Amino acid sequence: MKRMLLFVACFLTLQATAQSDWQDALHDWMTTEEADEGYGEETMELLQELSESKINLNQTSRQELEQLPFLTAQQIEDLVEYIDRYRPLRSMNELLMLESLDPTSRELLQHFVYIGGETPRRTWPTLADVKKYGKHTLMATAKIPLYRRQGDKRSAGGYLGYPYRHDIRYQFTYGNRVKFGLTGGQDAGEPFFSNKNWLGYDHYSYYFQLRQMGRLEELNVGHYRVQMGMGLVMNTGFHMGKLTTLQAMGRSTHVLTAHSSRSAMGYLQGAAATVRLKPRWTLTAFASYRPVDATLNDNASARTIVTDGYHRTNTELLKKNNTHEVDAGCRMAWRATVHGGQASVAFNSVFTHFDRRLQPQQTVDYRQYALAGNDFLNVSVDYGYVNHRLSFNGETALNRSGAMAAIHAVSYRLTDTWTAMLLHRYYGLRYTSYHAHSFSEGSGVQNEHGIYGALTWAPSRKLVVRAYADYAHFLGPRYQVSLPSDAFDALLHARVYNNRCNVEVRYRFHLRQRNNSNKTLLQNRYEHRARLRLTVDPRPMLSLQTQADGAIVETSETRSRGIMVSQQAAWTARWLHVDANVGWFHTDDYDSRLYQYERSVLYDFSFPMYYGHGIRYAFRARATFGNFTLTAKVGVTDYFDRSVISTGLQQIDGSSQPDILLQLRYKF
Repeated sequence: MKRMLLFVACFLTLQATAQSDWQDALHDWMTTEEADEGYGEETMELLQELSESKINLNQTSRQELEQLPFLTAQQIEDLVEYIDRYRPLRSMNELLMLESLDPTSRELLQHFVYIGGETPRRTWPTLADVKKYGKHTLMATAKIPLYRRQGDKRSAGGYLGYPYRHDIRYQFTYGNRVKFGLTGGQDAGEPFFSNKNWLGYDHYSYYFQLRQMGRLEELNVGHYRVQMGMGLVMNTGFHMGKLTTLQAMGRSTHVLTAHSSRSAMGYLQGAAATVRLKPRWTLTAFASYRPVDATLNDNASARTIVTDGYHRTNTELLKKNNTHEVDAGCRMAWRATVHGGQASVAFNSVFTHFDRRLQPQQTVDYRQYALAGNDFLNVSVDYGYVNHRLSFNGETALNRSGAMAAIHAVSYRLTDTWTAMLLHRYYGLRYTSYHAHSFSEGSGVQNEHGIYGALTWAPSRKLVVRAYADYAHFLGPRYQVSLPSDAFDALLHARVYNNRCNVEVRYRFHLRQRNNSNKTLLQNRYEHRARLRLTVDPRPMLSLQTQADGAIVETSETRSRGIMVSQQAAWTARWLHVDANVGWFHTDDYDSRLYQYERSVLYDFSFPMYYGHGIRYAFRARATFGNFTLTAKVGVTDYFDRSVISTGLQQIDGSSQPDILLQLRYKF
């Protein structure tokens, strides 16, 4: 309690959170939906790199703008049309002329683009230019817990390493055309320079990338990610929840990205390239060989592929790199201007092989049609057309056994103030694809048939209202659902913009069907979530944000409620940024848990979950001295309803969970 009072005193003294960078603007875009639908470190990595290699609007292309995941296809089309017509642009204020750009998208965009002069660009830059204008970045991050977990006691069966999470990064960039680097990551509890980690860090990511080198549009060597079409056969790249996934759907020109993250999942390892064969034709090909973790059956086959990346105990280390995966694929794409818009068609194919046979427990109902075997092949065709009013895209895919998956989306700007969208997907019960990730209500591209409709109303630049409704039918059993079932999801979100004051209101209703306690019938599970957020900027360097969240989750057998009230604030000077937040939460149980966005160090995406009764407070300071940037964050969660936090090896014998996060960055 003394720590809490000291923190509140500092908080009131500072009265600080200026929304000074893209991470704060991204927060406004992201939190129109729940945090547990796919946000992650990869998103932060992608946007940080784009923010450091800003796009010159007077010398850009549609392909460059399609890298920005928060822009819709129509917004990109409007931008390209405006730039082509009125180039050279003189001021960012000209973007106010684009009706399709809402205030949040416009605010985000200014962190990733700039207005510059047109300069000649060499097909292949000289080594002298790369050396002269390239930038080096060194960064080290460490998280220090001020508590001990059961696994940290180093007893038999406990964690094999120290309780600190840390990573190091080196990266060289020359604009957005040349990039290479090395990242080493270590989770808390993993052995360091010992056991299987005799090379130091538990995971290393190395990458080399070239872009826009004549006909060679992109080359990746090392670790990289691939995104094809709408994700039915391959999407290891950018993806979030329902609303944000739709923003980037169908924009598959930028297929390859380097994997510079500390994350040990989702990447490929080998080489990949995109070559422009003719002005309208491009070919992408990739090959990958990498080790993966797996839980094994008694016959040495793989029961499941493990993706959490943890190697803290002897049991977890036994799974490390015990299986190997081979991937190969290609994409032949055509794109051209047709009747004033952009039309595209592409053929995709992906082959995956595991050196151990995948053999899940198919006797369990919901795993009856799970991925099984050694070799897998998926092919698809994706297609689309976009102009300043209409956007249509779709993909149809088949797996090796002939099972089908298909998704189609159409968006139309009815008037200058109304935009409507309709999306239909059908993912067959027998359709499987190891690398697929697309729009869905369930957990993957399988066993789902649904339709989604959305409306956006922007009567002025100061008001935007969004609403969607999504119905899904699951053709067969799922986890905790033993029969075919249904789900319904609806959201209403409104935001009022003003120069110094913004108000955001959100309500979400979610219906899912689950087994009852006796597992004899399905019962409806109703989930209501609401949010009210007020942001005030009384001074140019000061911003205050007050937020209230509530949740009600009920079935015919149970009812759970939760509430959270929080205050965030920040202050920014030339070289110093300070922010703080405090939040009180009270929920009946885990079902009514709540999420709260929290500013953190670079690349650390913090959206913690809270349930029970307690208070969370955090303080962060970022100082820049020449080429050095030092960031420190102190966070504490105090629980009032328990004397022990978590269970098993993660158990903390106490009611408080404080930790420190430090990061040092050097650019030269």
